[in-house]
Amino acid sequence: MNLPSISKCFELMAETKMLDNIKVHSIMVSKVAILLAQYMRQAGIPLSLELIETAALLHDITKTRSLQTGERHSRTGARFLRSLGYPEVASVVLQHVRLSRYSDSSLPSPSEIVNYADKRVLHDQITDLAERMRYIEERYGADDKKRQRIQLLWRDSVRLEQKLFRFLPFEPHELPDLLRPK
Repeated sequence: MNLPSISKCFELMAETKMLDNIKVHSIMVSKVAILLAQYMRQAGIPLSLELIETAALLHDITKTRSLQTGERHSRTGARFLRSLGYPEVASVVLQHVRLSRYSDSSLPSPSEIVNYADKRVLHDQITDLAERMRYIEERYGADDKKRQRIQLLWRDSVRLEQKLFRFLPFEPHELPDLLRPK
């Protein structure tokens, strides 16, 4: 598996002129994803922490550009990363907005973990799903079709949270405390 180093992730952020607020968001998403993955590995789930960390850092790699173009940043981000030789990272980035499939019965995947971590981080703060979904609806729900897609996303995110927390020794509301500096 070919993965960029952490320093390469930050070089790519600079190269794509990632806005500072998006960079800070991505760093927090990475912290949440790594925490979840570490606990899941302790529960015996085989996960690549390196893949999860780099994919979380790069999940919004083309978001800055998409703010001007209106493109789907999950798709363009995946295409960009694939062109650089990072197909596994690209696969996770492609699914950070919406997973290609939801399965309640399979073990958690890197794509599910990064997708969920992104849904729990509003700007640079860990929040609950309801608050994050309200923000997404206000920001991106310009018409009925988009609002319907967001409602499906909300439903799937709740199911994903239930799935992931079956493997974790804490509850969703405890997540912010686990990442708060002591």
